[in-house]
Amino acid sequence: MSSRSIRIFAPATVANVGPGFDVLGLALEGIGDEIAMSLTSEQGIKIAIPESDLPTDPKVNVAGVAIQALLDDLNSSQGVDMTIYKKVLPGSGLGSSASSSAGAVFAVNELLGRPFSKQELVKFAMAGEAASSGKAHADNVAPSLLGGFTLVRSYDPLDVISLAYPDDLIVVVVHPQIEVKTSDSKKILRKDVPLETAIAQWGNLAGLVSGLASSDHSLISRSLQDLIVEPVRSMLIPAFDQLKIAAKAGEALGCSISGSGPSVFALCNTMEQASQIGNDFQQIYDDLAIEQQVHISKINTEGAQIIKG
Repeated sequence: MSSRSIRIFAPATVANVGPGFDVLGLALEGIGDEIAMSLTSEQGIKIAIPESDLPTDPKVNVAGVAIQALLDDLNSSQGVDMTIYKKVLPGSGLGSSASSSAGAVFAVNELLGRPFSKQELVKFAMAGEAASSGKAHADNVAPSLLGGFTLVRSYDPLDVISLAYPDDLIVVVVHPQIEVKTSDSKKILRKDVPLETAIAQWGNLAGLVSGLASSDHSLISRSLQDLIVEPVRSMLIPAFDQLKIAAKAGEALGCSISGSGPSVFALCNTMEQASQIGNDFQQIYDDLAIEQQVHISKINTEGAQIIKG
């Protein structure tokens, strides 16, 4: 691009998606971070984040770390000035750090003339995730960049696959207004998993990917079960069991934790169904006097995109 300034949108995401811990994710519509970015003649990365107490030091901020990884790969000392408008709250389980990391590398890549494909940007955005949670996982940044459902087949070497899925899927997400840090939620996970449990989990993940590809709602529903992570992390989420019961009563395809929590998602195949389940989720938390936000979204097909530039 000839322009030296741009404004982009990078969507929030649901990661893990049941049995796909650290390998499966999807992009949401209508919620995500916006970034205004300009190239400058001065070296260095400058970051502003209005109405936020997040760090602006580019060596610590996830967006700054991700951009620096991209510039280092290009052996570039290009200066960057950006303002991040945070719409995805940290600790929400909706890929807050990923939205910023993915959006930042997407924006600078556009301004530099697209030296990298969206697929190639994933590894740079992962550097931001490593700065945030201590682990360079891609299950949030990949769908935020690419849109749709993504599967990380391998981390070494990195192999990210865009999956086919039925276009009628609708996601309901409820975010109770408490914070669960990804780094903390990872510490409570078991290091060892019984072989029988692992086998069942592999079957569920394979079944879910197959169900998405074949638009088999019944198979999706049978497979959207997490036997390893959900039983542990659900203890950190208020009224989790009630949410699961409400989703089942509303005939959702499935319900599980979004990312590391505390957000919980349900996968539906009609907007009427999704709206009812969203209302039920809201009522559960209203009854407990817990503030919450409910998002109802189709799958975002595009991922990171230019909104002005």
